[in-house]
Amino acid sequence: MKFRWLKVIGLALFAAILAALFVSGLWRAFVGPKARAVTNRTFESTPARLERGKYLVENVTGCLHCHSDRDWKGDGSPVKGREGAGTFFYGAPGTLHAPNITPDKETGVGSWSDDELARAIREGVSRDGRALFPIMPYMNYRQMSDEDLAAVIVYLRTLPPISNAVEKPKLDFPLNFLVNTMPQPLDSPVPAADVSTQVKRGEHLLTLASCSDCHTPQEKGAPIPGMFLAGGFMLNEPPGEVTSTNITPDPSGIPYYDETLFLEMMRTGQVKARKLNITMPWNLYGKMSDDDLKAIFAYLKTVPAVSHKVDNTVPATPCKVCKGKHGFGDRN
Repeated sequence: MKFRWLKVIGLALFAAILAALFVSGLWRAFVGPKARAVTNRTFESTPARLERGKYLVENVTGCLHCHSDRDWKGDGSPVKGREGAGTFFYGAPGTLHAPNITPDKETGVGSWSDDELARAIREGVSRDGRALFPIMPYMNYRQMSDEDLAAVIVYLRTLPPISNAVEKPKLDFPLNFLVNTMPQPLDSPVPAADVSTQVKRGEHLLTLASCSDCHTPQEKGAPIPGMFLAGGFMLNEPPGEVTSTNITPDPSGIPYYDETLFLEMMRTGQVKARKLNITMPWNLYGKMSDDDLKAIFAYLKTVPAVSHKVDNTVPATPCKVCKGKHGFGDRN
């Protein structure tokens, strides 16, 4: 009798756990991401789409910077002749590569349909139904309009195909399961963003450029509330560890920047005599148009000022504000 009751209790607990997983959506962690079925839609290549796609891929979204080996002994630009061929991510939670996004049919995306690419870019689900690790900023690209998405895919098709087989990710536990809970299907059209004001335009561009992914500190993989663009995110690249800086209008951020200095910094990689760390891809974003860079700066002036001192030129110390360790951490 005793063992029968234990069995009943055990089954009840198991049922309760299953119910909790179902209600919370965590069951996705074990069965794979929520994904819509791909369609047969295709995107026509037009001169306007090629021009727009080239601008977005090479100057705004950073596709080639993330999916290419970079010249770490130079200015950090993608290695010539290897643009889009895939690369290894340093400091990742496990073994992680950016895949080959050139049109090579064997090792790249040449055999992918347009909608398979669309689903990966904005919804975070690969061709094989696997969830993409969100270092691929598909959550930001969800705001990319249908037309801009078409332009990006049309342009990616024109990259020179490069044969380069890249390993599939092997994430550490529990991320290998949790990553499956993140993708959400896009089942309705995404219209052009509201860029009716300079600030709105800047906000949209900053989102597509994923600036906040590096300039906002995280705790357990999630942005820390109230720390938007306040710096403190640790980046581990071949040149060494570097912490992102505070780019809010606070005195500990960049209140001394004016529009001219901002454009000069983005174009040259220098703030007067001080060179930026090459982990900051200024040579990518600095190729945006003057109007787009001015819009981003206009938006940065409107974000909440956050007091958070970060300085990469002094030894790292623990910071109670971002829970990380960086220069001037002990002054916060």
